[in-house]
Amino acid sequence: MSAPANLSISGKNVEFPVKSGSIGPDVLDIAKLYAQTGMFTYDPGFTSTASCESKITYIDGDEGVLLYRGYPIDQLAEHGDFLETCHLLLYGELPTAAQKADFDYRVTRHTMVHEQMMRFFQGFRRDAHPMAVMVASVGALSAFYHDSTDISDPTQRMIASMRMIAKMPTLAAMAYKYSIGQPFVYPQNDLDYTSNFLKMCFAVPCEEYKVNPVLSRALDRIFTLHADHEQNASTSTVRLAGSSGANPFACIAAGVACLWGPAHGGANEAALKMLQEIGTVDKIPHFIARAKDKNDPFRLMGFGHRVYKNYDPRAKIMQKTTHEVLNELGIKDDPLLDVAIELERIALHDEYFIEKKLYPNIDFYSGITLKAMGFPTSMFTVLFAVARTVGWIAQWKEMIEDPSQRIGRPRQLYTGAPLREYVSINQR
Repeated sequence: MSAPANLSISGKNVEFPVKSGSIGPDVLDIAKLYAQTGMFTYDPGFTSTASCESKITYIDGDEGVLLYRGYPIDQLAEHGDFLETCHLLLYGELPTAAQKADFDYRVTRHTMVHEQMMRFFQGFRRDAHPMAVMVASVGALSAFYHDSTDISDPTQRMIASMRMIAKMPTLAAMAYKYSIGQPFVYPQNDLDYTSNFLKMCFAVPCEEYKVNPVLSRALDRIFTLHADHEQNASTSTVRLAGSSGANPFACIAAGVACLWGPAHGGANEAALKMLQEIGTVDKIPHFIARAKDKNDPFRLMGFGHRVYKNYDPRAKIMQKTTHEVLNELGIKDDPLLDVAIELERIALHDEYFIEKKLYPNIDFYSGITLKAMGFPTSMFTVLFAVARTVGWIAQWKEMIEDPSQRIGRPRQLYTGAPLREYVSINQR
C-alpha cells in the first residue's frame, strides 16, 4: 500500500488510503469520502472508478496488453484451447493434463438442455432476433435447474458455472436453427467444444456433417480472445445484478442483454455493415477521405479501440486466424472480403491511420471470419455471448466469494426540481 493521499475541502484536510495492485496504476480508496466530507465523486461511465478488486483479467490499453490470470492473451489463443482458458479463468490456474481431461468431461456432459426447452423456443416468432431469444432462454434456465441457484452453496455455484459454460453453445445453436426454420441438432459428446457447436449450427438430419478442423480451431481462438475483458459494460452488469443476490442464470441473462447493445457486442456486426456500405474496392478512397473529414459523420468501424490506445493485442491473432479461414475456404471472389483486405492494407500503411493509431481491431477481423464461416450477422453477438459467458461466470463467482462486496448502489448528481409543495388538481 502506498502513502495515503490528502484532500483539502473547504479548509478541511481528509486522508484517504492508496491501494496498489500487483500491476497497473494505484487506486485511491474513497469508500469513506461521503462519511468524511458529505460529498460524492462524479464520474459518468465510471471510467476513472474501480468498482471492485479482481484477480482475473488485466488490461493496459496504452501498451496494448491483455492478460488472463497473468498469461498474455496471444499465448493462450495460440497454444491452448478455449476450455483450458475456461479452467484458468474459473480456477485461477492452467490445468494439468488430468485436470483438463476431467474439466472437458464435466463440460461435455452438461451440454444438453432440458427437453422442455424445445417447447419454450416455440413461443418465439421465427423472425425474432437470436439475441432476444438468448436473453429469454438463458434467464429461463433458472426455471429448469433449481438445484444450482443457491448462491451461498459453493457446490451449487460450481454446478451452475459448469452448466452455463456447457449449455450456452447449445442454446445459441438452437436460437440459430429456430431462426432459419431447421430442426434442432443435439450435442455430441465425442466432439470437442467448438466442433460440437459448429455441428449443432450447421448439421441437418438428412445428411452427414463433417466438422472442418481449421474452422473449429478458428472459432476456438475467437472464443478464447473474447472470454473476458475486465470490467466492461456487460461484466459490470453481471456483477451489479449478482450483488443483489440474484441467481447466476438471471445474472448471465442480464449480461447477455447488456452485450446486445451495438456500442458493446455489436461492434463486429457494425464493422461488417460498414464494409457492405463501401461495397467495392474502387470506392475505398472516397470513404477514406470521408473518414478523415472532421465535418463528415461517417466513421470507419472496426478500427481503433476505446480501451487500447495501441494495437489491440487480440487483433494480431485474429488477423492470422482470418487469413487461415479464407485460405481454407478458398474465398477469392467475395467483394466484401476484397474491401476488408484492402482496408486492412491501407490502415497498416497510411500515415493518417498510423499517427492516430487506428489499427484494425478484433471486431474488424472477427466479423469477416464469422461471415466466411457461414454465420449471419444476427448471430455475431450471440457468439460473443457464448465466449464471454466464462468471463461473466468467473467474475460473478469472484464477487460472490469476496467478503467486502456489497450490493451495488451508485450515487448521482441531482439536477431536478428543488423541494416544492403539492398543489391540489383544482388549483393547478
